[in-house]
Order: sequence, then structure tokens, then C-alpha cells
Amino acid sequence: MCGATNDVQQYWTKALPKYFGVQYQQTKTRLFDAPRQTGCGMASPQTGPFYCPADFLVYIDLGFLQQIEKQFVGATSDLAEQYIMAHEYGHHVQNVLGTNAKVQAASRKNPKKANQYSVALELQADCYAGVWGSSASRRGLLESGDVEEGLQAAAAIGDDRLRKMGQGRVVPETFTHGSSADRVAWLRRGLERGTLEACDTFNGSEIGRAHV
Repeated sequence: MCGATNDVQQYWTKALPKYFGVQYQQTKTRLFDAPRQTGCGMASPQTGPFYCPADFLVYIDLGFLQQIEKQFVGATSDLAEQYIMAHEYGHHVQNVLGTNAKVQAASRKNPKKANQYSVALELQADCYAGVWGSSASRRGLLESGDVEEGLQAAAAIGDDRLRKMGQGRVVPETFTHGSSADRVAWLRRGLERGTLEACDTFNGSEIGRAHV
């Protein structure tokens, strides 16, 4: 995890000026397995991994990673955990670029589309994680089977799968992160294309055109 965190940040340090003409801002990862205060409020082991735009930090819930390994068949490779981490760093990139702020503003302006914007933000972070994974693969850092297991991890945390497990039913209108199929599709898109132009989950809207 530490090595992958360093590699992700090295990748974005080079990629942001190249693609967007913006300097990457280094941040840090905070690991937790007990309640802790963050810039976005109190985090508990039930919170799961998340990125806090207020303090520019990535928070990784160790219990969540253990749950991924134990409950979801196939999601036990290094890339499964690294995908989770790379996804959260994708949110940091969105924060640096101002995408997160644009989504919040758009959600306040049109609350009925708030979930739609949230899903697009999450899927873009999945795609960004895939773009980093593509770079890691080209540099020989991934082992055989890592990619498929990373995709299985993405499927394991889709809204539809988690809602069905937790509530016994699926209501797409309430999704905030995207379905398993969508999360796999956007992670795969990033992995296969390896370019940030492939990650416009906002379908050419004002939010997407600002940076993609």
C-alpha cells in the first residue's frame, strides 16, 4: 500500500501538468481502524475508505480492506487493495482540478441530479485509478491476474451489490457510486486506454469540459 501510494503520487505529479497544465499537490494517506476525527467529521470503521476535500487527505479503513479480502471471492490480490487506494487519490486529483467543487455547486443548483453527479464523480475516480493501473502495467509492476482481480474488487463494491446485501433490494435512483457493471466498465476503460481523455464520465457537460 505504501509503495502504491508513492507510485500513484509520482504518476499524478507527471500527468497533471501534461494533461491539464496543473501542478499536482502532494497529500498523505491516513490509515485507521478506530474512530478518528477528520476535516470532514468523525470517521468510524463503518465509514469505509474515503477522501476528505476539506483537509486534502486520503483515509483508508483497514477493516474495509480486510472485509474485501474475506467476503468477496477473487478480491484478494495486491491490486484489489491498491485499486481502492488509487480511487481515493483520484478524488484528490478531482479536488486539485476543481471538479469536486463544480459537482458540489451543480448539486446545490439542481438537487434532483445530485445522485447523478455523485455517480459520475465516483466513476471518474475509478477511471483515473485504471489509468494509473495502465501505467503500472506498462512499467511491469503488475503480476499475472492482478487486473482481473482488481476488476472483481470494483464489482464487489458496486451500489447494486452492496444495497442488495445490506437492504435486500436495489433502487438505482439512490446510487451514489455506480453499479457494479458501471464501476467495472470505467475501471477497465482507464486500464485499457491509459489516457485521461477517456475519463469524461460527465458526458461532455460543463463539469466534464472543464478538465477533460
